[in-house]
Amino acid sequence: MKACYKKYVLDFKLPAGTSRGVLAHKETWLLMLREGGRYGIGECGLFRGLSADDVVHYEEQLKWVCAHIQLGKEALWEALRPFPSIQFGVEQAFLSLASKNPFLLFPSDFTEKQRPIPINGLIWMGDEVVMCEQIEQKLALGFNCIKMKIGATDFKKEVAILETIRKRYTKEEITVRVDANGAFTPREALQKLTLLSEFDLHSIEQPIKQGNPKEMKRLCAISPVPIALDEELIGIFDANEKEELLHTIRPQFIILKPSLIGGYKGSAEWITLAEKQDIGWWITSALESNIGLNAIAQWTFTLKNQLPQGLGTGSLFTNNFASPLTVEQGNLVYKKNKNWETTIIDTLCT
Repeated sequence: MKACYKKYVLDFKLPAGTSRGVLAHKETWLLMLREGGRYGIGECGLFRGLSADDVVHYEEQLKWVCAHIQLGKEALWEALRPFPSIQFGVEQAFLSLASKNPFLLFPSDFTEKQRPIPINGLIWMGDEVVMCEQIEQKLALGFNCIKMKIGATDFKKEVAILETIRKRYTKEEITVRVDANGAFTPREALQKLTLLSEFDLHSIEQPIKQGNPKEMKRLCAISPVPIALDEELIGIFDANEKEELLHTIRPQFIILKPSLIGGYKGSAEWITLAEKQDIGWWITSALESNIGLNAIAQWTFTLKNQLPQGLGTGSLFTNNFASPLTVEQGNLVYKKNKNWETTIIDTLCT
């Protein structure tokens, strides 16, 4: 078996605003395995400024993986605990290599019968006009669940946008999630959550920064808006620590980004622990290319979670890989009649 990797930089069609700044590019890494005439591919979706494995020796770790690929998937996963995005890339690559079709990791009605996965439409931060335009576009595309990034612009304007939505659509017609990315201070959080509760929100992601479990516990206990932990899960690798975090904070939901929390195995561990404590969850991509998104989506379908998932980011980039993944009427659909673009993949490990 031979292994290699390649860096790939995704370019956004439009600048994507978050409370951590505006994104124009997204770095990712492709891991390729070859054995005989077959190949397997996985994406190591490093997220600069957010991933626990955003370290200067990240590429050195990829070189180590390629040099020790004969250890196999399970041993590599255990050795890579501090590198969750590489754990996920390794999982994908081995599953891909074992499949007759390197892009078919979890055959199901999603891949074979075009059964859809409901997803939320993502609204990036911007001025009021830009955000309203995005909302109108998502509604026109058939989304009945939207997720709005808040916290980087004027909060009063963000509230005004939510007020406009609710004047036009009830919570039964449009589900609204918001994501603060930790933008609120503990001091102001409850006041802002109280204001937001007027708009029948499904949930708010990470209202305050991670790393303050006592304050987050207090908020989860009294917030009029259900709270979902997101960044709070990053960097926690031990199962006992995961269980303790959930037991301490008692959130209403957790949000699982496989690239940030150890791939399938790491995400499944969080799910098991959350369900023991009656905590809801859903799966979200983390700005991967269509290779990583495909790997997440196929697995997500097998989990049979009925909530809208956060899997619609593949269309954000100008240079993504063409794939069967298509967004239709607020759903992610796998179109079997559409082919994968394999030009760059064919140049790996040659």
